[in-house]
Amino acid sequence: MKAISNARSNSDAKPSDGQTAEVLREWRESAFYWQKHADTIRTMFGPITQALIEDAEIVEGDAVLDVAGGAGEPSLTIAKTVGPTGSVICTDVTEEMVAAAQSEAQRHGVTNIAFRQCAADSLPFANNSFDAVVCRLGVMFFPDPLAGLREMLRVAKREGMLSLAVWDKAELNPFSYLITDVLARHLGASAPADPNAPGAFRFAEHGSLARLLSEAGAVGVSERVLKFQIAAPISAGEFWEMRAETSGTLRERLATMPAPDREVVGREVQEAAREFFPNNQMHFPAQMIIVSGRNQ
Repeated sequence: MKAISNARSNSDAKPSDGQTAEVLREWRESAFYWQKHADTIRTMFGPITQALIEDAEIVEGDAVLDVAGGAGEPSLTIAKTVGPTGSVICTDVTEEMVAAAQSEAQRHGVTNIAFRQCAADSLPFANNSFDAVVCRLGVMFFPDPLAGLREMLRVAKREGMLSLAVWDKAELNPFSYLITDVLARHLGASAPADPNAPGAFRFAEHGSLARLLSEAGAVGVSERVLKFQIAAPISAGEFWEMRAETSGTLRERLATMPAPDREVVGREVQEAAREFFPNNQMHFPAQMIIVSGRNQ
């Protein structure tokens, strides 16, 4: 891991209320699809979950908080790691995602887990409550990431670990860019994203999230690159169905197209992705950034 100095972030700009409302609306509308594809998502992002468990030093008996846990992962996997003497609280800002996570816990018979609907920057827990706090692919969407990180540190116990996973650069992740490239041919490229707005690649610049975590008050902050395979036993057609349903932005862009054009896009995505489906099973090379720090 690479140690990060306690430097201040370059910008304190925050997304507008309109941007925040748009992100929340997309996640509320996506909850059904994330639950529909929960088993596939659990499998393909399993290596990220394991990296967070390792870097947050989560062991049997720990009390763990999962912020922005969505439809239940990594909470359900962590619940198995901490065992019956440990506990997990899964939080999400939308009621729909919390309901999906509760349903998944019931389906898998996981009982050492609780659920709360809350925002990352307003956690309803006492100081020094958790041995570890994690967030998998969620901090990029916080309206105020610095406030969220400070809250996550506040509820961590003294010397408790906070570990975060975010996407590395888009061009390193064909799971994302294949679809973006195909859509650009049909609808034109999207307008350049506001670097301070919520989005998947908001912290793809190496060091940016680590600096923010240091600014929030964490000590011993480190960053590492996680290279792995986004793999699952699904076909290219099933991959396209999952991506077209679980991404709110993609759903809305496709909705502007006539049905025949949507079918063409689907076929082109599957053709572009063919090399990543040996034996008709998904294997995308992927790269994430894992940032960790300790509460003082």
